[in-house]
Amino acid sequence: MIQRFINGYCRALAWLMIASLALMVVMVFGNVVMRYAFNSGLTLSEELSRWLFVWMTFMGAVVALNERAHLGTDALISRLPRIGQQVCLAASLLLMLFVCWLVFAGAYEQVKINWDSTSAVMETSMGYFYASGMVFAILAAPVLLLNLFKLFAGQLSDEELVGIRESEEGNPNDYIPQEQAK
Repeated sequence: MIQRFINGYCRALAWLMIASLALMVVMVFGNVVMRYAFNSGLTLSEELSRWLFVWMTFMGAVVALNERAHLGTDALISRLPRIGQQVCLAASLLLMLFVCWLVFAGAYEQVKINWDSTSAVMETSMGYFYASGMVFAILAAPVLLLNLFKLFAGQLSDEELVGIRESEEGNPNDYIPQEQAK
């Protein structure tokens, strides 16, 4: 049930990321066309695109965390016995929860400091910009806590203990340049 809830808000985040990216492309492309064709531009598009990019990055980090899509290496972990893999995964999840707390606390302080400051073009509180870190920490923590619960409940398979997954693009070692193939 909790996993369905997390998957639901990650799906919503993915749609928000798509909308953000589409809006960024339209604004930046439109601004380029306006600058070259009409010798004018929208100053709002630069600042709003930057804000959307920051928010999109934090949303993408939550989705990637849920899908276990972040970069990682299993050179050491895969060689450990199951108990060693469990200990390493528990340590990494606890460290990531601590980092979420640090990001939340730091972003919260930045929101408080910058709440009365406004952005140059949009004249919107800069607190909204820094709130992206708080939202990331709040949305990432349940993913980490659920994985920690699954670990302690013994519900993780051997593949899930390693914590990374193989690239969908295939193994880069499978590629042989044409010169070497002959």
